[in-house]
Amino acid sequence: MEKNIYFRRANYYETDKMGIVHHSNHIRYFEEARIFFMKNIGCDVAEMEEKGIIIPNVDAYAKYHSPIRFDDEVEIEVKLVKFTGAVMGFDYTARFKDSKVTASVGHTEHCFVNSNFKPMSLKRKYPEYFEKLKSNISLSE
Repeated sequence: MEKNIYFRRANYYETDKMGIVHHSNHIRYFEEARIFFMKNIGCDVAEMEEKGIIIPNVDAYAKYHSPIRFDDEVEIEVKLVKFTGAVMGFDYTARFKDSKVTASVGHTEHCFVNSNFKPMSLKRKYPEYFEKLKSNISLSE
């Protein structure tokens, strides 16, 4: 299993009156893929939160190419494209599992704060997480 490909089946409750997955759910799919990716590289978000590392979303973007319908299977590719130790950014591509047609693409930006919501640097406070994230940055193709 690839560490950066997350598989998802669209649920009925995620669809709207037009019978397609509501646009807001694409951002949720991206979040699921990001958490999956981070766990696979040794940066389990739940574990990080237990240690007082909070990772708020500061920006989110999605562009829709082809509608996802109930019971469609999609794969979401996630890439860590920016990482400074204080800020990180991810790119996402959601594709239909069988056809590989792109359903949506997106990007999110996050920062690191402590339990008092004060900015923190992973490099100083948690170098083990810093190194795991740094070593998984995707370079431009």
